[in-house]
Amino acid sequence: MKSIKKTASTKTKSYYGDVLDKLFRHKLAIGGIITLALILLAVLLLPPLLKLDPYTTSRGIAYTKPSAEFPLGLDSLGRDNLARLLYGGRTSLIVGLLSSCVSLVIGVPLGLCAGYFRNGVEAIVMRLVDIFMSFPSMILIMVLVSVIGPSLGSVVLVIGIMGWPQYARIVYGNVLSVSSKDYVEGAVAVGQSRFRIIRDYILPNSFSPVLVTTTYNTASSILQEASLSYLGMGVLPPEASLGNILNNAQSLTTLATRAWFWLPPGILLALIVLSINFIGDGVRDALDPKMKYR
Repeated sequence: MKSIKKTASTKTKSYYGDVLDKLFRHKLAIGGIITLALILLAVLLLPPLLKLDPYTTSRGIAYTKPSAEFPLGLDSLGRDNLARLLYGGRTSLIVGLLSSCVSLVIGVPLGLCAGYFRNGVEAIVMRLVDIFMSFPSMILIMVLVSVIGPSLGSVVLVIGIMGWPQYARIVYGNVLSVSSKDYVEGAVAVGQSRFRIIRDYILPNSFSPVLVTTTYNTASSILQEASLSYLGMGVLPPEASLGNILNNAQSLTTLATRAWFWLPPGILLALIVLSINFIGDGVRDALDPKMKYR
């Protein structure tokens, strides 16, 4: 018995070791991890270290060009662009991570129940998935945010609620596949409880695609928040967001002559989204048993 347990433990460790080995050899994923880590350190540590203030207005003339005191200049109200850029990046990451957690907490249990219990539960959950996915998500998000009121909390909640069908559908399909495996049927035959079967056999073998979905969903949520804030329906000033920073750069004069004002938030947004997507690609390839690296 001890040798069997030791062999199973060795196989588990070797599997996760192989996954990590593949991930660390994925050049784009490593680049994404390093870039995202640097962004996280910048948005979390630089504001308190440099004592940056994104709210104080009338520091000087509006749209002051970059200088030693203000490396990215001032905005239309005389606020420090560097401070608002870092706080805006922090807001984007918070929205992406928290909304993905909301989607995961709702979608994974519903997908598990629909795939394992079937019958009425399956019909109800999957019809809800069809209903949610039949509407244009961005339009529905705008409607819900306008009803609740634009704020950081409402944006996280609404984007999170609209994202759960993706998780439910993926988990549902994987549970259907795993439920027919011999080890699950064996567990049922020996009389193990449903809760234990789901916890020990169904969920661990159905969760890998959820990790990949989480990365892509996080990137999508960040873009949705930026779009809402750009339209004035997301995070509202004076709170900083990459979207509402870009909202102030709509005039042709700003676009043509003040690239230092709108280019940094655009680049930061692109770097965050690309880094998360590259990490998702690496996780997807690492979890694929057919994928091999030289």
